[in-house]
Amino acid sequence: MTAAPVVLASETIIDAAFVDYLIVALYFAFVLGIGIMARRQISDSVDFFLSGRSLPAWVTGLAFVSANLGAVEIMGMSANGAQFGLPAVHYFWVGAIPAMLFLGVVMMPFYYGSKVRSVPEFMLRRFGKPAHLVNASSFAVAQLLIAGINLFLLGSIIRALLGWPLLVALVVAAVIVLAYITLGGLSAAIYNEVLQFFVIVAALLPLTLIGLHQVGGWSGLKDKIAPGVDPDTGQTAATVGDQLSSWPGNALSGFSNDLLSVIGIVFGLGFVLSFGYWTTNFVEVQRAMASDSISSARKTPIIGAFPKMFVPFITIVPGMIAAVVVSEIATVKGGGEVPGGSSGEGVKYNDSLLYLMRDVLPNGLLGIAIAGLMAAFMAGMAANISAFNTVFSVDLWERYVVPERDDDYYVRIGRFATVGATVIAIGTAGLASNFQNIMDYLQVLFGFFNAPLFATFILGMFWKRMTPTAGWVGLVAGTLSAVAVAFLSEDAFGSWSFGVIGIGGQGAAFLAAGVAFVVDIVLSVAVSLVTEPKPASELRGLVYSETPKEDLLDENEASYPWWRRTLPLAGIALVLTIALNIAF
Repeated sequence: MTAAPVVLASETIIDAAFVDYLIVALYFAFVLGIGIMARRQISDSVDFFLSGRSLPAWVTGLAFVSANLGAVEIMGMSANGAQFGLPAVHYFWVGAIPAMLFLGVVMMPFYYGSKVRSVPEFMLRRFGKPAHLVNASSFAVAQLLIAGINLFLLGSIIRALLGWPLLVALVVAAVIVLAYITLGGLSAAIYNEVLQFFVIVAALLPLTLIGLHQVGGWSGLKDKIAPGVDPDTGQTAATVGDQLSSWPGNALSGFSNDLLSVIGIVFGLGFVLSFGYWTTNFVEVQRAMASDSISSARKTPIIGAFPKMFVPFITIVPGMIAAVVVSEIATVKGGGEVPGGSSGEGVKYNDSLLYLMRDVLPNGLLGIAIAGLMAAFMAGMAANISAFNTVFSVDLWERYVVPERDDDYYVRIGRFATVGATVIAIGTAGLASNFQNIMDYLQVLFGFFNAPLFATFILGMFWKRMTPTAGWVGLVAGTLSAVAVAFLSEDAFGSWSFGVIGIGGQGAAFLAAGVAFVVDIVLSVAVSLVTEPKPASELRGLVYSETPKEDLLDENEASYPWWRRTLPLAGIALVLTIALNIAF
């Protein structure tokens, strides 16, 4: 896939009225106010980076899902809905909920109980400095790239609303996010994420309901769905049947064979990418680590799983509606292209939600929807930036550059890192503009950074024989193998890909993640068998077999009512997810 030249729009896409601007202005006032109030609570680095480990489970649970409900989730999943239809639900019911439950039940006790401030710091204790340095560096790079995606989409909606040049919109969007994170650290980010969750739902639910009403309800939408065409090849990419049935999801996975498609989705997305993202991604884990007890930390991702399982109805369904009622998106889906899209190029699937808002929402509701999208984009970017400043300050600067300084010094470094990351994100935002569907780009990044990390984590957590040398060798080899697959695929690196492997889009990302996982596991086992492991006495709290059960549980949880206990909540979430998979 080659990038089209960027052409700046000369007029706004969304025709907002005074009441819409007023709603957006009030929302920004609340956001900055939360940052100012949170600043008063910061006295040391634990307050700045982990909110003093003082937040209740319901707050961290909503922040957990809101941190993920960012620009990529909303714009990317609506793009998936427009392009692929119902198979996109796999990103939630196969590619999220099971891993979130596993994180809460199995892995959070290790993270929280060890009192580490970041996931790379856990790697340091388990595998030593080389693995720690590799993990911290790759994570920092990943957050800068993903923050750029969120910033690009935030700038896109400001541009769609005001008609500003894209660079101006990017800078303004960056300054807003920068202000409240620099002021209040993680507390400001988390409390804003809770606010943003409700704003996002209030914005997207009316869009779904009004859109469904216009097409005659769910049955009317199914009747109007048209075959999808791959915008790059002009070939039919998704038949009507493919879009209305979640399995086998050939167009989504990139495999023409049904069995290979199911394996790709279950193993590549549901296991490697999903577990790699949810169980090792510090952006999410940081929210749980900010909670007030090990019980709250375990329940954080489980509480987040309940709203998460219903997010497809306000992201994927609007995308499917846009492909039917928005003429520009229908043209793209039919293989054509309309000039002057909101992303600065021809209209793309990424623009589905913006155009649907333009076509179906009245003024007032339009202002709420705009505020909701901005909330989502800021939630995602703030999550990336706050995780980056922690890892940069704690794991890189303090560990390898300037060690053993006073606490205030590292808080200042964290604020400087926030500013630097925001500036860099303005640059990385340009990379996101090259993708017709932003989820293609994101899944490729996850294959590079999360898949090998998950392999190292899961092996090291359950196999005490795994050695420090195997930790960093597996990480490096897994990452390089994923990069190699991306280069050999059809389009994972755009025009830089060679096309040797006849799989493109998100299917290439699934394959890269699977290869990275397998290479990491195989090399880690091989290297462990010929190198020296850590003594068992150093593995308590880091390896399951060497950690007493009482270290992994909150002794007070047994006295809680069932609806406040970890395992019953996880069981209910799992049953509901299975029911949704059967229903659709």
